[in-house]
This record gives sequence, C-alpha cells and structure tokens, in this order.
Amino acid sequence: MKDGFLINPTSGRLSYTQVIENILYFIKEEKEAKYTLAIGTDSHAQNSEGKKRIDFVTAVVIHKVGTGGKYYWQKTSKEDIKTLRDKIYTETTMSLEFAQNFVPEVQKILNSNGTKYEVEIHVDVGEVGKTREMIKEVVGMVIGSGFAVKTKPYSYGASSIADRHA
Repeated sequence: MKDGFLINPTSGRLSYTQVIENILYFIKEEKEAKYTLAIGTDSHAQNSEGKKRIDFVTAVVIHKVGTGGKYYWQKTSKEDIKTLRDKIYTETTMSLEFAQNFVPEVQKILNSNGTKYEVEIHVDVGEVGKTREMIKEVVGMVIGSGFAVKTKPYSYGASSIADRHA
C-alpha cells in the first residue's frame, strides 16, 4: 500500500500505518463489540483565482455499532469536473480506489484478531434529490467492486463526516 496520510480531529495528521494502528487500538478497548469500517467521499465546489475547482474529502470511519466511533479524512482537489454525474462518479471511484488499497491492510490485522466487522462504502446519493437517477448505477459500481454499499440517509461516512471537511 502506498503510504499517504489522513487527519484525525484528535490526533492530527497520521500515516496510513498509524491510522491502522489507531483503529486496532480503538477496537482492542472492546474486542467483543461489532464494528463497521465505512469509507465515503463527498465534494464541494470552490472558486479560486477565477478557476472552479472541486475539493474531494474521503473519510474513513471506524464505528462501534451502538456506541460511537472515530474518523479520519483526507482532501484532494480536481478542476476537470463539469457535471453532477461526473462529480458523483468521481466521489464513488475515489472511495473505491481508497478502499481497494486500504481495506486489505486493515483486514490483515482485524482478521488475525478475530474482530467482528463489516466494510461499507458510503455514497452521497439518495432517493430524494438530483442524485436519485444515479442510485442503481453507483450502487452497481460498488457491489461490482466487492463491497457493501450504503446510500442516503444511511451513508454518514460521505454525507455527514466527509461533507464536514469538504
């Protein structure tokens, strides 16, 4: 896995390796609980020096079901996104690409510790609003990549956490 970094509101900037260690430490506090590892991306348009750019934020959430969790995020920018469809596909693709690199490394540790968890990709589409026509396509992309998927209002990784930092 190519090492990058994520930001945690409490710990600051952490390498991917440090994030995985942080997740493991969090889980060890209550090993018998059930966990969800959610990955989601959201974006917002920014205007800078007359150029329109889109800031994309990918969030990684370790959720102890029923009691809370921790999250980490990273931001990247792109300038070539023209339509809502392009934006939603880019968000979904960014989440999938991140998950395909990050999740196997997390699984090595979590599986060896007998942790009960699910991995989900959270997409910022829902039955209400402009994105409703894209639900089947985006959900198909995620399922076809081998991941479970959550859409609004259950996609808190994308629609709440990533949105907060975009």
